[in-house]
Amino acid sequence: MLIVFNPGTRIGEQALKNRVNTVMDLTRSVWSGAWHPDSGYGAPEGERDGYYDFTDAIPLLFTTLDRLKADGPRGVVWWRCGHGRWETLTDALDNPADHRAWQARDTARRARYDEQLAQRERERAAEKERWATKPPEPEPEPEVASCERCGLPTTGPMGQVDALVTAPEDGWLCPACCTAAADVYQHPTLRQTLFGSRRRGK
Repeated sequence: MLIVFNPGTRIGEQALKNRVNTVMDLTRSVWSGAWHPDSGYGAPEGERDGYYDFTDAIPLLFTTLDRLKADGPRGVVWWRCGHGRWETLTDALDNPADHRAWQARDTARRARYDEQLAQRERERAAEKERWATKPPEPEPEPEVASCERCGLPTTGPMGQVDALVTAPEDGWLCPACCTAAADVYQHPTLRQTLFGSRRRGK
């Protein structure tokens, strides 16, 4: 549907805009398409997208007589309701917000989503290959205490001495020194256990 206004000298530019806006508001149900929300494939969560279905819509175009005289019907003289700009007749009759535009966006989203999945898969494969070719790290040797008398390592875990020998005052001993010390150190008495051992004065 085409509407050509001839403002002439009777109405000004603002009055013409008011008339155009009034006609647009009264005919909105005729020219506006039906919105179909559809986020599409691989769209980020919460992203709003969709398209307009113009199957039952009637395009409504405005122009003025002076524009037609100046540029002709093939010029940028047509204003279609819903487009918001001056266009040629071909562009004004097109529907850039229909299913085709949504499909193009959805195809681009699909390509980006598939590329992200492929990139993550390549990273996982590279990490797996790196771990497969990397030699295992040797386990650290357990720390062994040195004998305080001879300097040799003790055979048991750190902090252990022969169960029959009380811990000497000068540190931990190796098995040989423990055996030698067995004759010197005696089992602690109850008094020594409760109050500690004291050296006898000479």
